[in-house]
Amino acid sequence: MSFVLVLDSEALSSVARQRGPRFREVRAALEAARRLQRDVLTPAVVLAELYRGPGHKQVIDSCLRRDTWISVRDTDRSFARFVGGVLAAARADSSDLSDAHVVAAAVEAGGGVVLTGDEDDLERLSAAYPNVHVSKI
Repeated sequence: MSFVLVLDSEALSSVARQRGPRFREVRAALEAARRLQRDVLTPAVVLAELYRGPGHKQVIDSCLRRDTWISVRDTDRSFARFVGGVLAAARADSSDLSDAHVVAAAVEAGGGVVLTGDEDDLERLSAAYPNVHVSKI
């Protein structure tokens, strides 16, 4: 079983901007994942949340070019099934769609750690998956 590190929009934004109160925490988690040879993922829907204008796009794209070990998980049909399963298990609706993608990325990988600034929603969505740990940044 391979555990992954999954970044939500707040975690990715923090590392992309390389500043802010959470930057050091996220950077430390990324370095630990690299040392342990763990995959680091962010769902494509997280990029959609962050791509809000040219300045935002450039910062995120620059981060993904710089930190090449961060993979983007596109949403194809099989991944959409994972996302739907996460929503169903939590009895959640589409307002939790982005957060469900984050949890689904960890579930699909067999478990992992989710870095988030939105601990309550991610805890609720991941409650059915004991191999997914939510870590507040």
